Amino acid sequence: MSTPPSPSAGPSPPSLWSAGFAPFLFTLAAATLAIQVQNTVVGYQMYQLTGDPLALGMVGLAEAIPFISLVLFGGHVADRRDRRRISLVAFAVLALAALALTVLTRQSTSQSALPAPAMKVAIYALIVTGGVCRSFLQPARAALSTQLAPRLHYARAVAWRTGVFQLCAVLGPALGGVVYAVGGANAGYLTATGLFTIAFLFMYWLRPPPREPLATRPPILQSLGEGIRFLRGDSILRGAILLDLFAVLFGGAVALLPVFAEEILKVGASGFGVLRAAPAVGAVVASLILAVSPPMRRAGLVMLLAVAGFGLAMIGFALSRWFVLSVALLAASGAFDMVSVLVRSTLLQLRVPDHMMGRVAAINQVFVGSSNEIGAFESGLAAKLLGTIPSVALGGLATLGVVGFAAVRWPEMRRLDRLV
Repeated sequence: MSTPPSPSAGPSPPSLWSAGFAPFLFTLAAATLAIQVQNTVVGYQMYQLTGDPLALGMVGLAEAIPFISLVLFGGHVADRRDRRRISLVAFAVLALAALALTVLTRQSTSQSALPAPAMKVAIYALIVTGGVCRSFLQPARAALSTQLAPRLHYARAVAWRTGVFQLCAVLGPALGGVVYAVGGANAGYLTATGLFTIAFLFMYWLRPPPREPLATRPPILQSLGEGIRFLRGDSILRGAILLDLFAVLFGGAVALLPVFAEEILKVGASGFGVLRAAPAVGAVVASLILAVSPPMRRAGLVMLLAVAGFGLAMIGFALSRWFVLSVALLAASGAFDMVSVLVRSTLLQLRVPDHMMGRVAAINQVFVGSSNEIGAFESGLAAKLLGTIPSVALGGLATLGVVGFAAVRWPEMRRLDRLV
């Protein structure tokens, strides 16, 4: 005779993969690879067209300016419209833009080829189009990931999502370089077109849970103000975002890695490639560990210690003269940064209501999207004024100072416990 189930027994908690999170990861992987391949090919092509290193910086600027200018509006749209549909439109336009780059490149070898100045303008225009698409895609996709992951698994979802992104950020430029070497820019853009199409198809396959209808639809300026006021009123989330922002501003050494490779460690271009990949490798390893770990305890203290570890790794890297140790310290910095990203991103999902997720995620994207570029400028300026090694070491010390300030200024963040 079978034993009847206990009256207190309830349904088993939903799995992370039960609501379509796996196809979401495939979408993220395909889109990240496509963007990295396209950016790599554009860089090579523009340098061949111009022979001017400034043209490479202009490519990044052509994408960053429309993204930063429109991402807050993109967050507003993500909270009002179907986030899956926004993503589909963005992927479709990105695929068409990559296809247009393919046609433009193929046409450049014919007798009716555009003059070089017109060719550059056309490429820049298509890069601007990509920046506009990203300004709508990023908030919609961040909010959509919250819809797909059960609340119990938010931290694991962030670990998987960030790990996939970091892995593709490493593989994408390598794939772009290989494709460019074998088939030229035309093959590279065709590869990006195919990957954007795959991202579109996986996004089309998604069926996210329905959202609660909005009670009100305030005007756009009022809507954007609501997102900013929400973030100002949440000291824990605001502190986590600002801590991560200033750690990147002061502690990053990526922009100076060519100097370390050539003049300090003397390992040349091949060594530079290893140094450049080391932080992402550390982040991927950390994300895999976090993805299978139980829910984090004392998350606020862990985040503070992780950012402090990042600063210490930067100080050690600045002082190291041994290539293997330098690589290990950069990998450690990536792992520590991954822990900080996990806590910040999970807090974003836990503390922001669904109807505001797009707007608050967009504000977060402004910080994330600009901190690396501003940090690179800060690192370069500090290196010019103080020297490369002192600038990186002092940046690490400044990161430790930021941690101390955050621990005192936001004690509620320090006391934060479980991420559930």
